[in-house]
Amino acid sequence: MTSFFLLQANVNSSENYIPIVLQLIFALGLVFLIIFGSDWLGPKRKTSDKLQNFESGVEIKGNARQPMAIKYFLIAILFVLFDVEVIFFYPYAVNFRELGWEGFIAVVLFVGLFLAGFTYIFKKGAMKWED
Repeated sequence: MTSFFLLQANVNSSENYIPIVLQLIFALGLVFLIIFGSDWLGPKRKTSDKLQNFESGVEIKGNARQPMAIKYFLIAILFVLFDVEVIFFYPYAVNFRELGWEGFIAVVLFVGLFLAGFTYIFKKGAMKWED
């Protein structure tokens, strides 16, 4: 019975973390060895063909750094925003009886703030597609 208590005494000691620390050190060392070793030992023949961008067999047309209309990104961000809003409604819909009036007020405040932000974006012209 006393040996059981002696074994439990060392359960939360820092010595138990030594294998984890060693494994992390070896893993990081291996990563650095592979990355820097391949750079150091690998061939370094730079030709014009190797420095040219590869477009999966499609002929390169123009510069890839052309400015793109921000409207596409804005619509994507607005989609994510609406998607996240719907995700926040699910827990309320499942637990609306347990949440009572406090939950209802929180949801109304959430929707009000969301609609205020959406109205601001709409008045700023984010939904106009002139381009």
